[in-house]
Amino acid sequence: MTEWLTRDEALEQLNVRPQTLYAYVSRGRIGMKPDDADPRRSQYRADDIAALATRRDRGRSPQAIAESAIAWGEPAIATSISTVLHGRLVYRGRDAVEFSVTATLEETAGLLWASDRPVSFASLTPSAARQSGTPTAFARLSALAAGGWSSLGRRPAMLQQDGAAATSALATALGAAPGSEPVHTRLAQGWSVEAASADLIRKALVLIADHELNASTFAARVAASTGAPIAACLLAGLATLTGPRHGGAGAAAIALVEDAERLGPDEAIARWLAHDRPLPGFGHPLYPEGDPRAEGLFSGLKIDDGLSRLRKAVLAATGLHPNIDFALAAMTRSLRLPSDAPFRLFALGRSVGWTAHAIEQAISNRLIRPRARYDGPAG
Repeated sequence: MTEWLTRDEALEQLNVRPQTLYAYVSRGRIGMKPDDADPRRSQYRADDIAALATRRDRGRSPQAIAESAIAWGEPAIATSISTVLHGRLVYRGRDAVEFSVTATLEETAGLLWASDRPVSFASLTPSAARQSGTPTAFARLSALAAGGWSSLGRRPAMLQQDGAAATSALATALGAAPGSEPVHTRLAQGWSVEAASADLIRKALVLIADHELNASTFAARVAASTGAPIAACLLAGLATLTGPRHGGAGAAAIALVEDAERLGPDEAIARWLAHDRPLPGFGHPLYPEGDPRAEGLFSGLKIDDGLSRLRKAVLAATGLHPNIDFALAAMTRSLRLPSDAPFRLFALGRSVGWTAHAIEQAISNRLIRPRARYDGPAG
């Protein structure tokens, strides 16, 4: 009979942080299932944990430790910007979900950038809003990066100005109307969304503003470590975000929702899993008990019956809870936003986090330059 352990028991046996346990689960090294007594909690396969503990006790080479740190490993860069702690996303000591109840993206930038003055993403040039979309976003950031100042040897306040200018350009490129209002209001205007629904856009932007050292943020920090202009750092983050395993997850979640409408939830789930595809919009290595960002967005969002049935069917079949990608897909449908709204929201919201990390990296004056482990021919 398979033995299962609670999270605390698993952490004690492995002597690791919760993030590492969740990483093991995401890589398939530890089996996980919902707790029969409380489906909101998870249990972990005891045999898998014992095997991992044994391998750990035998010792690991420095090369193996370094390689494992690249993919969901222990944190490798010190930061005071954000973290995931006990299933909660924290922005500089503030619970991000609680902060999102009233905060704007501008106020979030002020917090994450540790700015001593209000942040504005105003754009008063009407011609800037004539075209919008991802290609336009790349073009605008590229132009700013080409003429930008190096991020090295400059005060944080100057770097913050660069970040505000880059985020403002990105906002108009992604569809925000020109004006001096908060960026979520201008985005709702540009997307022809009712003013009452703009609050959901505000909350979504705040919830996705930062997420510790994710792939796009790491790319932004690498660029900043070389002294690249802040706009170039955001461009590096944006390029990384376009990957289907990162910013493309929102589009995949919408595809799953459409399959569920056409085939029924159970059939859609079975087909995705049969093709060895993880269910987009569900589960997250750092949030095995459920993504608090998704729950924060759901609190003000009316979910239609089809999405509710899919959510229940996925939980019953896999034990996985919705993540922020599913919540953004639900919001896109509910507000009738552009089909690529999840990506646009991610790019705009996360630009604030990229800027924060780029500034932190630049003022540290440290180059990020890992070594490679060569396994090709000797020549």
